[in-house]
Amino acid sequence: MAALLRRLLQRGRPSAASGGPVGRREASLGTGPGVAVRVRFAPSPTGFLHLGGLRTALYNYIFAKKYQGSFILRLEDTDQTRFVPGAAENIEDMLEWAGIPPDESPRRGGPAGPYQQSQRLELYAQATEALLKTGAAYPCFCSPQRLELLKKEALRNHQMPRYDNRCRNMSQEQVAQKLAKDPKPAIRFRLEQAAPAFEDLVYGWNRHDVASVEGDPVIMKSDGFPTYHLACVVDDHHMGISHVLRGSEWLVSTAKHLLLYQALGWHPPHFAHLPLLLNRDGSKLSKRQGDIFLEHFAAEGFLPDSLLDIITNCGSGFAENQMGRTLPELITQFNLTRVTCHSALLDLEKLPEFNRLHLQRLVNNESQRCQLVEKLQALVEEAFGSQLQNRDVLNPIYVERILLLRQGHICRLQDLVSPVYSYLWTRPAVGRAQLDAISEEVDVIAKRVLGLLERSGMSLTQDMLSGELKKLSEGLEGTKHSNVMKLLRVALSGQQQGPPVAEMMLSLGPKEVRERIQKVVSS
Repeated sequence: MAALLRRLLQRGRPSAASGGPVGRREASLGTGPGVAVRVRFAPSPTGFLHLGGLRTALYNYIFAKKYQGSFILRLEDTDQTRFVPGAAENIEDMLEWAGIPPDESPRRGGPAGPYQQSQRLELYAQATEALLKTGAAYPCFCSPQRLELLKKEALRNHQMPRYDNRCRNMSQEQVAQKLAKDPKPAIRFRLEQAAPAFEDLVYGWNRHDVASVEGDPVIMKSDGFPTYHLACVVDDHHMGISHVLRGSEWLVSTAKHLLLYQALGWHPPHFAHLPLLLNRDGSKLSKRQGDIFLEHFAAEGFLPDSLLDIITNCGSGFAENQMGRTLPELITQFNLTRVTCHSALLDLEKLPEFNRLHLQRLVNNESQRCQLVEKLQALVEEAFGSQLQNRDVLNPIYVERILLLRQGHICRLQDLVSPVYSYLWTRPAVGRAQLDAISEEVDVIAKRVLGLLERSGMSLTQDMLSGELKKLSEGLEGTKHSNVMKLLRVALSGQQQGPPVAEMMLSLGPKEVRERIQKVVSS
């Protein structure tokens, strides 16, 4: 590149793009017949995947699938100083966990690879050379110290920091002299005064005269790595990206990107800038919030579908907001023209309710229920291990019965191994004195319950068993039905509160109920 720079004369600016009417109107989506829809999610591996990134990835995924297109994962890892080990792998792992795997990616490969920018440096060098040849770019020899002084001076004067374009109009002789001392300068792009207007698919017509508020941006650093502005344009072009769906924080930068497309003679993709995902109070999601990373939610037992559901439910893009939507339903119902400019406020306190709905749906699906049984078996083994007096509680039939009885009452599978439900897996330590404190009719109640079990076994439904228990309380002097239920609940679970006693009995089964009652009565 240094040799090329020595040969080049400073050129004039490329011709300015003509603008269009500025104003909001609905734009063509650019998804007509014959259009190969290709979208990309392009995070930087400077941290693990969080909810904000998931939402951007999801909107790209459902847009691609709605139009039978391709969803591409590209890692923008050109800033080597901020690279976090393991982040690249985590991003792809979490996309697969969430059920929105890329069609092309660093792991999966594809026709437009490599899919890591650090492996595409030759493409950026070629684009930079083309811009230097036409005079659309120029070398910058300003030291970091000088640039820092410019920044401090601007801030001291309450101005927006900007580069003063000092190196923009150097003569060929001046460039040659500088190259002799500094053969690896940064390369800057000449910003045009007349930035082109563009029609964003969300925000409508926009024009940002970036040259009036910014200095010429660096597109190639002295270390040979491109900046975001050049790299995303080059990659989107060579990867055949048809639509760029990204966060609204990049809306202003789009003018620079369009000028780069124009200078390189390339046709730009359609742009759709998505409004920000914010906390419920309107504050920004931050990586410092440890609970916004997908790994946290996976470890806590939240289902991928519940996360996809809540981050779309709080935003726009659908005819109506409803809880419980699955990924296929999101794809079918999504309409990019319904995405508004308003930020989406995320209320994570509602996530357990979203998860409850999706967990209940899985329990009611036979094949999914079998997977839940296996997961719950593993959770029980992990939570109780050697405490299990009877390993029959790991029997798939028993575990499945627990899931069916407790569906709709639990928000996460992990809830079933919490202390509240420990009685399902281990026998509680309950003494006769605890029962005597509730009623003086312990022996009578125990005899009646054991007789009920002998007569009916497991043939009763929960409602029928509730009715039989109510009859059982009749004729007991000085003991109310509520105290009978309290006594049985303590005998079976060691707890004052919990599911209905009839459900407890159905969960545990007649044999276990009989043994627990006999044990506590005789203690």
